Amino acid sequence: MSAGGGKPAGRRLPAPARAEPAHVRAPAASPFEGTGDWRAAVRATVEGLHYELVEVERALRGLLRVTIDRRPGHVYGAPGEAVTVEDCEAVTRQLQYALEVDGVDYARLEVSSPGLDRPLRSEADYQRFAGQAVSLTLKQPFQGRKHYQGPLGHGRAGWQITFEDGKTAQVLSFALDEVREARLVPVLDFKGRKGRTDPGSKSPGQQGPQAMAMPPSPAGEVESGGPATSTQENEEGRNR
Repeated sequence: MSAGGGKPAGRRLPAPARAEPAHVRAPAASPFEGTGDWRAAVRATVEGLHYELVEVERALRGLLRVTIDRRPGHVYGAPGEAVTVEDCEAVTRQLQYALEVDGVDYARLEVSSPGLDRPLRSEADYQRFAGQAVSLTLKQPFQGRKHYQGPLGHGRAGWQITFEDGKTAQVLSFALDEVREARLVPVLDFKGRKGRTDPGSKSPGQQGPQAMAMPPSPAGEVESGGPATSTQENEEGRNR
């Protein structure tokens, strides 16, 4: 890890006028491989529908939370890059079937979009969002701080972020294994991030195995600023 800006001193590097040109990198392994059969089933189902699995976790009270994103370049039913409620519902239906076949125990399934502050988990995420503003938290402090924010680019250690230190632009170079968390910085200009917007829609929490065929209730109306979400109860899982 290194930082640069102004005159070079020791490991300090001068801040470039712009990020270095992107270069070819081998695709990173999926962070969901080898983490349990139920995770593999979720990943296979989501990717089989041509979506990206951003996050998957088990939460309190039997909640199984799945976060998906659209793949760049793939053509979906609704135009745009943002995940819609219909995307979430389609993944929910297929996951219900796959999880039942695999005997996965859960009380409630929630499928949602990553929102405007999408996490960056893999090398592929960094490649996809290079040039955009990110909020970065390091595992260990560097020069007395862990938190940095600025445009993401390719650097000498793998990646770099350009940030303001007073009135001087500084460049922090880092490797992915030094990062605790990285997220996109929300752009609230109502025009989206390079055409990417989050619809802010939410579907209702629906009851029973046949609930996906029910018309949405008023609770499913647009909620500005939130991610697209589909939630489904699993009565059998709750009663086990």
